[in-house]
Amino acid sequence: GNYTQPKFILLGITDTPWAQAPLFGLFLLIYIITLAGNIGLMVLVWVAPSLHTPMYFFLTHFSLADVCYSTVISPKMLTDLLSGDKTISWAGCVTQFHLFALLVTAECHLLAAMAYDRHVAICHPLSYVLVVSPRACWQLVAWSYLVASLSALLYTGCTFGGSFCGPRHIDHFFCDASPVLRLACSDTRGSEAAIFALATANGLATGAAILLSYGRILHAVLRMRSAPGRARAFRTCASHLASVSVFYGSLFFMYLQPVSRHGSRDKVASVFYTMVSPMLNPFIYSLRNKEVKAALGKCGRRM
Repeated sequence: GNYTQPKFILLGITDTPWAQAPLFGLFLLIYIITLAGNIGLMVLVWVAPSLHTPMYFFLTHFSLADVCYSTVISPKMLTDLLSGDKTISWAGCVTQFHLFALLVTAECHLLAAMAYDRHVAICHPLSYVLVVSPRACWQLVAWSYLVASLSALLYTGCTFGGSFCGPRHIDHFFCDASPVLRLACSDTRGSEAAIFALATANGLATGAAILLSYGRILHAVLRMRSAPGRARAFRTCASHLASVSVFYGSLFFMYLQPVSRHGSRDKVASVFYTMVSPMLNPFIYSLRNKEVKAALGKCGRRM
């Protein structure tokens, strides 16, 4: 039957004593940079009228999702690196996984919305204002959160819907589907199949939308006569696609394979999409843009 004390024990990234303090310092630095970069971007978009455009509207929500799901994961992991008590309650584990699944799925759909916005801006500039209107932007964001909320409910139900007995040790630094399902004493094949199908639907649908959008963008860029404009567009596409590749590559590695094939490499992949990608996104998506640099300069002169 179910064990009497509804608690799990997170084994963390490593159990080597001498590595705990250096990892704590490294991940604390990453978390601080993530918060500073993403919150700074949101504040800048809010106070700078020149950035009140659909592109930065989507970036604001993307940065908000980065801040939220980093906060869902990082503080608990940092506490565990310094504390000997690595337990997490049943409710805490369910809540952490549910919020993580919701926010990561929302990011996938927001990335697709951002790619669509860039596609319309570059390929159909004359109709951009009509197609990507404020109402359309809010509808795309609302759709992202709606699909993410429904998907997260299904992910959580499939992951925690069975019975758990025996070992309580989760071989991970947060509550994720595959390490939790390995602890179940009931048959998890149905849950694994449902999670795989849902992850495939979300990942491939949004990934296909991104690739199609950027494919059309590259085709339009190649037809440009202006060499500087073509080079600038290529740099933008390359930066965005690099970030998308890291995010989607690690997600696909984690969730598009059976639970039995997961191993120690999962923790490395998880570090990329839970910590490294949110830290780099503000720099990749915005701080290389002239518009953001100009807005920063204006804010600096005002201060």
